[in-house]
Amino acid sequence: MNRTIVRGITSVNSKFFHMALVECKNFKGSKIKISAPADSPNTDGIHIQRSSGVYFSRSLIGTGDDCISIGQGNSQVTITSISCGPGHGISVGSLGRYKDEGDVSGLVVRDCTMIGTSNGIRIKTWANSPGRSAATNMTFENINMENVTNPIIIDQAYCPFASCTPMGPSQVKLSDIYFKKIKGTSLSAVAVALECSKGIPCQDIYLEDVHLELATGEKQVTSTCKNVRAKYIGTQIPPPCA
Repeated sequence: MNRTIVRGITSVNSKFFHMALVECKNFKGSKIKISAPADSPNTDGIHIQRSSGVYFSRSLIGTGDDCISIGQGNSQVTITSISCGPGHGISVGSLGRYKDEGDVSGLVVRDCTMIGTSNGIRIKTWANSPGRSAATNMTFENINMENVTNPIIIDQAYCPFASCTPMGPSQVKLSDIYFKKIKGTSLSAVAVALECSKGIPCQDIYLEDVHLELATGEKQVTSTCKNVRAKYIGTQIPPPCA
C-alpha cells in the first residue's frame, strides 16, 4: 500500500500480529490502541517489514510479545510517543534468520515509555546467518523505562527456543547505533547488555546520557559487553564496560 493513513483503531486479543506492514510506502499510523494478555505468544502489536517512510505516533500497546518489531528490509521508519507494556518492548529483528534479507536503515525511536516490559530497546539477530545483511543508522532517544527487565539489549546470538546449537556467528553487521537519554528503572542487575557478533563486531555504538537504576534501589546496575567497543558521552549509569 502507498500513502496510507490509519488513525483511531483499536485491536483486542489478536491471535497473531495485531498489525503487519509488508511492502508499504509512506504509511502514517496514530492514536492506535492494541491489547493482548501478557502471556499470549506471538501477539506482536505492530510488525514492519520491507517498508519505507513509515511513521507511528501517539499509541498505546500492550501485548504478549514485541509492542513494535522492525523486521528486515526497512528504511526511514519513525516511532514516536508510544506507551508499551506489557510486552517485550520495541525490537529490531529478529534479523539474519533467512537468506537474502534486506538491510535496515534510518530508524528513529523517540519519546516512548516502557512499563513492566521484559525488554526496553532490543536488537536481536540470529547466529549462523545464511547470508550477510546490515542494520545501520538507528537512533533511540528519550526513552523512559519503568521496571523493565532488560532496558538496553543487543543480542546477536538470539535464540527464542529452549536451546540452540549455533554453528557460526551472526552475519548481520550492526553500526551507527545511538542510544540517547535513556532513563528509568531496571528489574535486572544488568541494565545494558551489548552482545555483538564475533564474526562481525558492532561498530560505532554510542551511549549518551544513560541513567538506569535498579528498581529495588539496593545496588547499582552494571553493563556487559562482547565484541564491541561502545563510545560513551555524558552521564553513564550503569558505568561503561571495563
